[in-house]
Amino acid sequence: MAMSAPLNLVNFERVHKAFGTTVVLDDVSLGVAAGERIGVVGRNGGGKSTLMSLLTGIDEPDSGRVTRRGDLAMGVLDQLGTLPEGTTVRDVVLPTTLFASEHEWAADPAVRSVLAGLELDRMGLDAPVAPMSGGERRRVALAAQLIRPLDLLVLDEPTNHLDVEGVAWLAEYVRSRPGGLVVVTHDRWFLDEVCTTTWEVADGAVHAYDGGYSAYTLARAERARIASVTEERRLNLVRKELAWLRRGPPARTSKPKFRIEAAQALIADEPPPRDTMALQGFAARRLGRTVYDVEDVSYAVPTEQGPRTLFRDLTWNVGPGDRIGIVGVNGAGKTSLLKLLVGETEPDSGRVVVGQTVAAAYLSQHVAELPPKARVLEAVQDVARLARIGNQEISASSLAERFGFAASRQWTPVGDLSGGERRRLQLLRLLMAEPNVLVLDEPTNDLDIDTLTALEDLLDTFPGTVLVVSHDRYFVDRVCDTVVALLGDGSLAELPGGVEEYLRRRAAGGAPLTTAAGDAGPRPVGAPSTAKSAVSAAEARAAKKEVGRLERRMLKLDADEQKLHEQLAAAATDYARAAELDAQLRALQAEKDAVEEAWLTAAELAEG
Repeated sequence: MAMSAPLNLVNFERVHKAFGTTVVLDDVSLGVAAGERIGVVGRNGGGKSTLMSLLTGIDEPDSGRVTRRGDLAMGVLDQLGTLPEGTTVRDVVLPTTLFASEHEWAADPAVRSVLAGLELDRMGLDAPVAPMSGGERRRVALAAQLIRPLDLLVLDEPTNHLDVEGVAWLAEYVRSRPGGLVVVTHDRWFLDEVCTTTWEVADGAVHAYDGGYSAYTLARAERARIASVTEERRLNLVRKELAWLRRGPPARTSKPKFRIEAAQALIADEPPPRDTMALQGFAARRLGRTVYDVEDVSYAVPTEQGPRTLFRDLTWNVGPGDRIGIVGVNGAGKTSLLKLLVGETEPDSGRVVVGQTVAAAYLSQHVAELPPKARVLEAVQDVARLARIGNQEISASSLAERFGFAASRQWTPVGDLSGGERRRLQLLRLLMAEPNVLVLDEPTNDLDIDTLTALEDLLDTFPGTVLVVSHDRYFVDRVCDTVVALLGDGSLAELPGGVEEYLRRRAAGGAPLTTAAGDAGPRPVGAPSTAKSAVSAAEARAAKKEVGRLERRMLKLDADEQKLHEQLAAAATDYARAAELDAQLRALQAEKDAVEEAWLTAAELAEG
């Protein structure tokens, strides 16, 4: 006898919800099945929060209905991380209603994993929650939900305030737990690692896609092609994002279960996201040889237990056109390092040399003061009406529109903006100042995926130096050419293997970044190289990028050559057509020879 399909945990049936004259959800029908892991994406203000409110029962639809299984055990993490006053970490996370005695939870490996993964063991179980920062309170609230035996877990931006290692742990934990999951997040790596389904909330509808972010991007590109979307700029961004995904690790595209030939056609002629060598040459002309030289810097911060050293005799060079991602455990000094570079703090010893032509723009984690009575467009135009970014000149209004402020929204008073919109406005004002160095501290916080894609597109043509501190692995991979790491031992090291290498070293016990003679591990930044090479590290990195680009071009030329041979065979009796095809073939073979020569040169440079 065939078993019946399991009932959904939550069902939406023709749900309609509006606020005033604005329709947020219109005739939406969908369901959450047991064990399903759903990622929710969409523009800020597009209806994600409303959908979550209806799903969890905080709000009710105007029409239609939302039904939940009668015995459903559901846990919710909101963005506020609200906790009961007068409680401790133990009271919130390990209540006596769940654990009658300490040995009950101490013997549970899942509970111990949550406490360690969210660093609550370092925080202290008897620590009061009242004086905690917003990030700490969020981690406590998240732990309280993860430990409970739930059928459905609803999480709103759970990766905010976690470091790269914490995000990786959370992805592994929620992927292995048996219950259902609905998560709103802008973290595209997390979506790919965790989710089996993606919901896109847009224009009053909810579109469902199989798989995580990669599958969603491929399907959206296919949908745009079939529908002949007229928003050419939006389609171009989807193409560029798709090209990036297809060039990345194979795992990124292993999940989609639909045909992707049509999506492949979209990117057949799509160039690499950026021409690294050209950008570095332009940056060198704008910035000269020096951007930041950190020389023998030591720096400590005061704590209740006395000064804690963040950097000890640190030497580091940041050059023109460098695109560097900075990762590390919470408290290792990532933000402190950026503040030393931009001059907000001074080192205890040593010095930071700043290039004479450096015009830096620093995006901190805190939203700067903005004129509350000014309109959005006025706040941007206060900085400049026109800005040149790379090889394009763009108006304040056009840039605001690219960052999600539609023409009507540009006349909204700054004081009426949401937190995410204020963050976008802060970034806009920085870019309009035409900096040649961008120093970004957690730039992805409070930005939706479409805005992140627009930012990445803009940075692709930014002819300067970019320094990024971020827990968003996708953004770091997409924007940065190199990754350096802080593990809290006072030094900084380049990691050729990027974030993956950082996580491997942390999993191996937080191996120190300094390496013994003969160690094949990462070399401390600023340490002398034992290899004899006339090629700088920046030139080698750029050459590696060029090798990849040329290899992709050779594959394309090989395919084109095969097509021409087939066409020549078919046109054997048409002399005029055959002559035309033969000329095309000769030109293609000449280009192929030139590309192969360029590849050999770049490969030699890449090998040093």
